[in-house]
Amino acid sequence: MTTLTRKHLSSPADRLLLAVARRNKGRAAGVFTASALSAGAAVALPAVVGRTLDLLLSRDPAATDWLVLCAVLVCAEVLLEAAEALFTGTAQARSTAWLRGLGMARLLGSAPRDAARFSPGDTATRLSANATEAGAAPGAAAGLAAALIAPVGGLVALALVDPWCALAFAAGLPLLLLVLRAFAVGSSDSIARYQQVQSTLASLLTEALAGARSIAAAGTVDRERARILAPLPELGVQGRRMWVVHGRAVARSGVLLPLLTTAVVLVGGLGVVAGRMTVGELLAASRYAALAAGVGAVAGLLGTLVRSRSAAHRVAEVLALPGLAHGAYGLPPGGPGTLELRGVDVVQDGKFLLRGVSLVLPGGTTTAVVGRSGAGKSTLAAVAGRLCDPDAGTVLLDGVPLRDVGARELRREVGYAFERPALFGDTLGDALASGARTASPAEVRAAAGAAGADDFVRLLPQGYDTAPGDAPLSGGEFQRLGLARAFAHAGRLLVLDDATSSLDTATERRVEEALARDVGPGTRLCVAHRLSSAVRADLVVWLDEGRVRAVGPHRQLWQQRSYRSVFAAAEGGPEGRE
Repeated sequence: MTTLTRKHLSSPADRLLLAVARRNKGRAAGVFTASALSAGAAVALPAVVGRTLDLLLSRDPAATDWLVLCAVLVCAEVLLEAAEALFTGTAQARSTAWLRGLGMARLLGSAPRDAARFSPGDTATRLSANATEAGAAPGAAAGLAAALIAPVGGLVALALVDPWCALAFAAGLPLLLLVLRAFAVGSSDSIARYQQVQSTLASLLTEALAGARSIAAAGTVDRERARILAPLPELGVQGRRMWVVHGRAVARSGVLLPLLTTAVVLVGGLGVVAGRMTVGELLAASRYAALAAGVGAVAGLLGTLVRSRSAAHRVAEVLALPGLAHGAYGLPPGGPGTLELRGVDVVQDGKFLLRGVSLVLPGGTTTAVVGRSGAGKSTLAAVAGRLCDPDAGTVLLDGVPLRDVGARELRREVGYAFERPALFGDTLGDALASGARTASPAEVRAAAGAAGADDFVRLLPQGYDTAPGDAPLSGGEFQRLGLARAFAHAGRLLVLDDATSSLDTATERRVEEALARDVGPGTRLCVAHRLSSAVRADLVVWLDEGRVRAVGPHRQLWQQRSYRSVFAAAEGGPEGRE
């Protein structure tokens, strides 16, 4: 075996398909067994029919028994084909579910910045259509293996009936195999390209749906429609390529196979004339020639395997995302939440998002992270609670490296609130209670009160039992619900990543006061754009192009003009007031 072949067989797509096959070996065995028995019945049937015909022509009383045997074989073939379809469908459904579950686990278990390499539309395509196509591989492979039994058995049986008929058929087999090989090779590239364009279309459509209000407001519906549909010509090209390859294979086999069957009938007819064969044997030979010609039917199963392998390659790319491995250590009981970063670097696409960041944030304090757009504020917030790992350096919470902390304890002790919160659950109450631990209804209502959300939630027709999708909420109200969920699960570290940007100044101040008064003790790390947030913080971390430019109280940093200009740029006005 050449190096190229070994590399080909050890590709991630092939390894994934082998794993899928191992998980479904029982169902694949059921597909093979049912298909093989069905093929056996199909191989036996022509001989039985031929014998029955000879007995009927000679008026032999034994013909009745042979007629019953014919009926049994026909019924068995029908039932076995139904069983094959059942096993095939079950294997595909189970395989698809496993691939989707594995893909979702990998996406949710990886760092958000790593998962973001796949757009939402691309991800949906990989875990829906591509996973379904890859999940068809076990049944298709077992069906393909069994599908060869009938043609091979038919050719062997044909040789037993009359060797000359078998030779007439075998003369055309090399041409038939060349047709199948050309079909497999020609389909592979077009199928891969077709799936890629499908994914591009899904990504563009998802982006447009997410920004539907902006598109309508800007009056760019026609332009966006043209942008979304721009890949359609390429999709058409690749679709036509697939059909051309398929059509050529069907046309060539459609001409070749009838010629081979006709040649067998011709040779068999000459055998009857010469007295070498009976009429029943001629009938059996013609049926066996038709079975042997069924090798062309494997093109469909072969096409399914080609699509499965191409789809498995796309699913395997999702499964190749690096996961965040967790340790088994716990945090010291009653720790104050001291956060320390030692020489932290974060690099993306060759660019430093954070470089050489070393900080110590005392437990129980509130720290504001400020800087111009692109300074690395959200990246610092992400590594602080281990939503991603730094490329260099260490992050510690109460003296324990975050990499060594168990996943459940880490998420129980580190909470987040974001600019655009996502609410998951059947009701608002469920959404606020969900987390590493489930908050009680009393804790949910207390947290909602601290975030300024309890009043408007109670005004909803079903209160906390309202479904998130049925709640007519503003951006600021959604942010307050996100804060409420974070407050309900506040541990020793709470990270607010621009989580108050949609709140008015008065509401923001009430939330900050409630955070200091009503939420459990711990360290607060707040990505801040407003001057008021920095003023009320115990400590300010000033980032500039991924580096820490200064750390200190706001009053001290305010003496520097360049620090004041950060807020002037953020708020679009004068340098502001202290």
